[in-house]
Amino acid sequence: MPNVRTKVWNIVKDIWSLKPVLLPVLVTLLPLPMVTNSESKATRCGYTVIVMAVLWLTEALPIPVTSLVPIFMLPMLGVSTAKEVSSSYVTDTSMLFLGGLIVAVAVEEWNLHRRIALAILRLVGAQPNLLMLGLMLPTWFLSMWISNTAAAAMMIPIVGAVTSHVKSVVIEGGTENPDDLCLLATKDKDVHVEMQKGERVVLTSVSKKSDEKEKSNDVNSTPKSAQYNRSPSRNSATPDALKMHSKLSKALALSIAYAANTGGIATLTGSPPNLVFKAVIDEAFAQAGKLYDGQEWDSGVNFTSWLLFALPISFLTLILGWLWLQMFFLRCKQSCDCFRKIKSDRDKEVREIIAKEFKALGRITFAECLISILFISLAFLWIFRDPPNIKGWGDFFPKRYVSDSTPVMLIAVLLFVLPAKVPAIFCARKSDEDRYTPLLTWEKTAEKVPWGVIVLLGGGFALAQASGRSGLSKWFGDSLEFFASYNPFVMCLVVSLVVASVTEVTSNTATATLLMPILQELSIAAGMNPIYLMMAAAVACSFAFMLPVATPPSAIVFAHGYLSIPDMASAGLAMNVIAVFILTVGINTWGNLLFNFATIPVIFQEILKNQTLIGPVIEPIESMFNVSKPLV
Repeated sequence: MPNVRTKVWNIVKDIWSLKPVLLPVLVTLLPLPMVTNSESKATRCGYTVIVMAVLWLTEALPIPVTSLVPIFMLPMLGVSTAKEVSSSYVTDTSMLFLGGLIVAVAVEEWNLHRRIALAILRLVGAQPNLLMLGLMLPTWFLSMWISNTAAAAMMIPIVGAVTSHVKSVVIEGGTENPDDLCLLATKDKDVHVEMQKGERVVLTSVSKKSDEKEKSNDVNSTPKSAQYNRSPSRNSATPDALKMHSKLSKALALSIAYAANTGGIATLTGSPPNLVFKAVIDEAFAQAGKLYDGQEWDSGVNFTSWLLFALPISFLTLILGWLWLQMFFLRCKQSCDCFRKIKSDRDKEVREIIAKEFKALGRITFAECLISILFISLAFLWIFRDPPNIKGWGDFFPKRYVSDSTPVMLIAVLLFVLPAKVPAIFCARKSDEDRYTPLLTWEKTAEKVPWGVIVLLGGGFALAQASGRSGLSKWFGDSLEFFASYNPFVMCLVVSLVVASVTEVTSNTATATLLMPILQELSIAAGMNPIYLMMAAAVACSFAFMLPVATPPSAIVFAHGYLSIPDMASAGLAMNVIAVFILTVGINTWGNLLFNFATIPVIFQEILKNQTLIGPVIEPIESMFNVSKPLV
């Protein structure tokens, strides 16, 4: 019997290994009647959506590869021209994202992010609540500007070193073993983060001796395992002490994932779903404006308006997440009493570890100073391009000529121009010294920029545009018309909860891509400002706190080895509820003040009045099961 089971299991594994071949063929052939028995553009676009949704969800093909499907499928099905589809892959929004990634590469290349993180950690000691906050704040801030994956991968070795040392000095009587500090000495360049499936991550090694290149910005990943150098204990520990240490380790590890995920909410470039939302809403306003008065209208969604709306949500989620982790893992009074001992007995030692690591970075370099200046300048240019109620520097140019991509590309180009150190020319040059070294080289940039994410965004933009212009989104909106009778507050809450649940098991970018056009049409049909539901869904796409497969930061902390899936799920469920609550309150208070959700823009009012659709006239969409009748 065991032999039979083994043989059956081997057959299943053999078949599953052919998933990249079998699944694309099956998902292409099974819904084919939708195409062969219908001339409707909406139906044919629906076929493309089904194929891509299944491939995205199952990851039979790498997610960026699936994102290339619209380039050949939409033109061949007669939904859009090849020129229209291809133009969606290089847009103003994708250039904004690319520029932000290049700036992030420069920050990582010169270790400025590590200096910021250690500087904040120097301000806190070994008290667990402050230590956790000291880890979360730099992770949160850095993930606004650099990859969430890179921010988490940089901070996890620090967590490992801190927990290892706490175990040494508190549980095991203060072992002064230098090997206990090996994790803290591990630089983020030693963290090999291999992305292989969608947006998941594998930490194959975190070793001081590792010479593998970091790939923390890539989009393809599968969580596996992580190996950390740990020295053997000199003394045995009591069960209560081990339990205390385990709780601290879990809390600190999860705090990194939560901070990385929430930090990406705060800025428009911080997370891909934010950019998917901007691209879809900009297209909706532009098309509706052309129908209304022949002009392309501005949606009003830019870096500044997003920051004013999302930063408070991000910060409140961070603080409540910090409090929740303390309550969930450190609620035991006995543990808290033991932790207080750290403050009085060993706080100085932990501070010395962090100070030693900070000192190892050396004095701040010319390159770090220059990048800091460029970084602050970029933030200034973004915020003051089109600030609310006052004139910004964008007003000095013709209307709609400059956007948020303009300053970021200016700064990105300057990174390849400005020197990393004072040029060694004339009498200042030593014989073996390079005369000029730029802050960034293209070789380093090409290696670290996650090109797959850019392709993923492009595929999402192409699919969203085709769904809107073919009428598929309108059909979905009409099918959900019963939902429009609900109170807008209830609709927002339901949408946020559904999106936060879906994004636990699939790519948040793919989720945003599939839902944004539908929510746009649903909002218009319900007589609502489309920004309302779409913005709520975009933010909720970052509320993936429960499973290690949900986001790269979650996969990284899971691979660290201190957490189990039940740990993540039990803590993350409440965290999802907390985050959705903050989002619902925020979008209905200061969000309404910023975007005036109570009033539907006049261009959409005209569409409702005339029953005019954005894009061409829609043909009836037909079912793949009964192609002779329209779907109800």
